[in-house]
Amino acid sequence: MITPADLRTYVINLLRRPDRRARMTHVLPPELKATFTSDWRGLFDGLNLTRSQLDAAGYTLFPWQIESDNPWWARPLKYGEIGCTLAHLACWRHAAQTGDEPFIVFLEDDLVIPDAFLDQLLAGLHQLTRHGPFDLLYLGRFPLEPDHDQPVLDGFVSPGYSHCTFGYLLTRPGLGLVLAAHIEEAVVPVDEFLPALYIDHPRPDLRARFRRRLTALAFEPPLVSQRPKDEAGSDTERSAFVEPRDRQPEQGAANPRR
Repeated sequence: MITPADLRTYVINLLRRPDRRARMTHVLPPELKATFTSDWRGLFDGLNLTRSQLDAAGYTLFPWQIESDNPWWARPLKYGEIGCTLAHLACWRHAAQTGDEPFIVFLEDDLVIPDAFLDQLLAGLHQLTRHGPFDLLYLGRFPLEPDHDQPVLDGFVSPGYSHCTFGYLLTRPGLGLVLAAHIEEAVVPVDEFLPALYIDHPRPDLRARFRRRLTALAFEPPLVSQRPKDEAGSDTERSAFVEPRDRQPEQGAANPRR
């Protein structure tokens, strides 16, 4: 039987957003003793992030901007996107070095959690572990392409290309596979990184850099959702674009999908 003791939980939260931390502390089930990234020092806040800091820390940015009809791919990365990715990476690394729980839950601080969240999560994991092994489980997401035709089990699908990382889970073997992709050597938005590990990514350059290695599943309907941007705001969208090292970052237009 799977219990809360089998879960390790992380919440992506910035030090300057104690309001979001307070809300998450209030809504999270007390059985989940979450670790908050706001308790760590790291290059997580896009409003305070610079190219020189990334270089000094040894992070290499993937050549993101390409000619494309997709407006997100046709513009530079934002510092907030990089900071978000590095926060997730810090959680993956911490989980790999700490504890031995078989399931690791990653939540962003604009998450909407139903009252029955923990019971539904534990019941779902019990059902899935009886079905067979998996690596990644979306608790919620934004599908960009159709999922695979046949449901895996009642309440679960094999996801197609999806965005958003406000709620997902990795098994311990899956955690090792994610870290083995070495996103620190080619930093991209975490929204794009995770799908590249379980589908043939629609961008050939990302598909070539990050090979498929995960078995992914998703709650359907989603177990959790995300607060609307007009209600919660977006620390990611408020940040500047990353410009070449010899130019000053400029504030750019928001990406409507983030």
